[in-house]
Amino acid sequence: MISENTLQTIETIAGQVAESSGVRIYDLEFTGGTMGRTLRIFIDKVGGVGIEDCSTFSRGLNEILDADENIIPGGNYVLEVSSPGLERPLKKNWHYEQVIGKKIWLRLNKPLESFGCQNPKMKNAKQISDILLAVEGEDLKVQIENEELKIPFSAVEKAKTVFDFNEGKQAKVPLQKKGTHKK
Repeated sequence: MISENTLQTIETIAGQVAESSGVRIYDLEFTGGTMGRTLRIFIDKVGGVGIEDCSTFSRGLNEILDADENIIPGGNYVLEVSSPGLERPLKKNWHYEQVIGKKIWLRLNKPLESFGCQNPKMKNAKQISDILLAVEGEDLKVQIENEELKIPFSAVEKAKTVFDFNEGKQAKVPLQKKGTHKK
């Protein structure tokens, strides 16, 4: 594994490359094991990222990382660059701020009644999927059925966005049959 300082150095360098590539670092992780070591960097931009964005960013970052073997000590690793996906993890405050008004999924370390939930069928729940109303300091304000609850970040074990297939769909315009006519 690599140190937290090394991860911060990589994130700083990746942030500079991202800025010049027109993208933003969403998240990064470094994993190691018997199958090898992998540096995963997730990039994003308004409107979403495509293959060309990933390729441009990857080339730029590779040039820097390959030029100085001391940045990532310990030998070979694989660099993977991708979008965080449709159901993206939520880890940082700004991740949550980007999805205010949208549906998110949370796994909590305490049942909802710990945060004041009065709904008998939801009081013992530790997993929820509902609308994020706001980020207020160290708390998330979440709509859970007909209640608004404040849940501290410290109670969130895992969080992600929930992709809604119906969001943004336009009304379908019926196809018109083309008439056949004879000359």
